[in-house]
Amino acid sequence: MKLFTCSQISEIDQLTMKLEPISSIDLMERASDKVAWWISQHIDHDSPLWFFAGPGNNGGDALAVARMLALAGYNCTVFLSTFGREPKGDPALNLKRLEEQNKVLLKKIDSEETIPEIPSEVIVIDGLFGSGLNKPLDGLAEKIVRKINLSGATVISIDIPGGLFGEDNSNNNLSAVIKANHTLTFQFPKISFFFPESYQFTGEWEVLPIGLSAAAISQTESNYFYLTKEFISGKIKKRDKFSHKGTFGHALLIAGSYGKMGAAVLSSKACLRSGVGLLTCHVPRLGYEIIQNSVPEAMTSIDHSKFIFSEFPDLKTFSAVGIGPGLDKTPESQLAFKKLLQEQLKRIVIDADALNMLAENQDWYHLIPENSILTPHPKEFERLAGSSVNSFERMQLQLQFSASYKVIVVLKGAHTCITFPNGEVYFNSTGNPGMATGGSGDVLTGIILGLLAQSYSPEDAALIGAYLHGLAGDLAAEKFSQQAMIAGDIIEQLGAAFIQLE
Repeated sequence: MKLFTCSQISEIDQLTMKLEPISSIDLMERASDKVAWWISQHIDHDSPLWFFAGPGNNGGDALAVARMLALAGYNCTVFLSTFGREPKGDPALNLKRLEEQNKVLLKKIDSEETIPEIPSEVIVIDGLFGSGLNKPLDGLAEKIVRKINLSGATVISIDIPGGLFGEDNSNNNLSAVIKANHTLTFQFPKISFFFPESYQFTGEWEVLPIGLSAAAISQTESNYFYLTKEFISGKIKKRDKFSHKGTFGHALLIAGSYGKMGAAVLSSKACLRSGVGLLTCHVPRLGYEIIQNSVPEAMTSIDHSKFIFSEFPDLKTFSAVGIGPGLDKTPESQLAFKKLLQEQLKRIVIDADALNMLAENQDWYHLIPENSILTPHPKEFERLAGSSVNSFERMQLQLQFSASYKVIVVLKGAHTCITFPNGEVYFNSTGNPGMATGGSGDVLTGIILGLLAQSYSPEDAALIGAYLHGLAGDLAAEKFSQQAMIAGDIIEQLGAAFIQLE
């Protein structure tokens, strides 16, 4: 799914009206109908609905939804706040329709004294400000937002929580943003929804398709994307009847050290489950029996060192290399890693302590091969690229890092963010908080390595790997719960995840 800035979404609205063609009031009616339907499916008729509507299009949506739900038998009250500018155009027309219907109690908020006390048992529908907002709320608007947030009522925001910006909230007043339990967003999630800071405002968000023009969406350029099942399914290669293990590549995984052999085991198992033909795991001598007993399907390359990574085997036979899970950062390991980078491999995934070694030796950045895949968690990325004040700024750093060093960065998180050197950004749609457990990242490294070895492009390996990892995590959470699942459960569900994609 393409993602767009709020200004681009407005342009797509205009193009839809021109191309379909459809009037703006009818498009508003279509969007409002989707919200009314969602509320009717999730909120029972005994719950009083209190709508807070502003003077713009978001308020127009709220007025239309109130009219529709009142017709369906809901007890609806609308509190209209004009903030000194009376509704015009479509919002004014919806206000007139609401008044003519005469089924909804309509009240005006024009001062702090007229802001109602909000009982915790009502359902608040937020239609104060839409995605066109570009300055922080203050004055009466801020006071209304604070009153709603302190009420304890369940809040449903239409399109975007009032006060939240659609992209960069660095200069926003976050104390004056609606804290919704649910956000019903039109056609596309807003880019800010993918950042951890926004979750306290959006709550659980859901995309409501409102029939915006496919042609308009297609012709509007964007560098932002949201991974979908259909998109990933189309990238999975079909296996030829006469394939053999050599067809699906030979991966080399450099992993493990004293006390951290579990990471090598998890990453190896995940690599094999991703469909690789052959896997060789390079481990220190102490890890030989561990790998042979735990992962009999893998071959083993033994380091001269008993405890750490200090060398690597001849690379000629390998179609892709992964390095990092369970390594240490000893001087010997750092020297061996630098030599590996100097080999200028065409297919490599770099994780964990390999990333930390890079961060401690930033003069090595120029040695990172083009199209390498780096899989940091947020703290590892901060070591690599520097600190940032919020997730939007961090995304800008991530884009700069990808472009500067021509690498793919898979920044792990609730919506894993993947950046390409060409400036494209992909947010993952799978995964859950149960995956926040030791070893989960090692599993991701193994999956991506296995895909790389099977001759998937680095871009596709990163996208499929992140999506597949999250999907297997979702299946594991269904089986074991988010609380009880462990990294090994993700590996066990990879087969089921592939079946879903097929």
